[in-house]
Amino acid sequence: MSRHFAHAPDIWADYPELAAGVVHATGITPDVDTGPAVARFSAAAAARLGGGSESDLPEIRAWRRGFARMGLKPTQYRCASEALLRRFRKEGELPRIHPLVDLCNAISLAFAIPVAAIDLDRIDGALEVRYATGAETYLAFSGVAEHPDPREVIFADAGGGAHARRWTNRQSGQSAVRDGTRTVLIVAEALHESAASDTAKLAETVADELRAAWAVPATTATLSATSAHFPIP
Repeated sequence: MSRHFAHAPDIWADYPELAAGVVHATGITPDVDTGPAVARFSAAAAARLGGGSESDLPEIRAWRRGFARMGLKPTQYRCASEALLRRFRKEGELPRIHPLVDLCNAISLAFAIPVAAIDLDRIDGALEVRYATGAETYLAFSGVAEHPDPREVIFADAGGGAHARRWTNRQSGQSAVRDGTRTVLIVAEALHESAASDTAKLAETVADELRAAWAVPATTATLSATSAHFPIP
């Protein structure tokens, strides 16, 4: 059976403004220094904030509207890029976790777009952004197993694992990038007016950084309602 990443048709129908960029790469290791790149993208984020608030950025405003449409209070549940920007604005930097995670977080800051980095070896079959049934299992970073609410937007695999809750709010500890990660799928999603061009640019930026830091080939694609599937090599 072929593996792929996709958004379910009803997600495209309910969020026609959605655009997504994806990157696939194999050969990731934890012994690479992404510090200079992290500093570069962090500086771009600081310049873009310009002493203001992340809530003023069009990318964040669009996700807040999206969360409201999901029935979530936007100031209680924030998309990942807003949460990162909020912490960055208050603390001036983000904690270092893994060179790939650090890089993706910094690029997310610079673009103000949520970026998910997923260990594909921990995904069962295809991965789809879809509405939850409520039977799926999500493993929190604390190790606690949760069940998403019915109709909650999740990243679901073929085995019923939920690898993100509330869409771009929170990733799963099960498929998080760690020292043993080798093959990754990186996903950027946006809802703002220039989402299509911005997610495409973000995906190419990630791919360029992967080629430069890890010297590995990286495959990119942009997804839309008419081109909704990314075959996983």
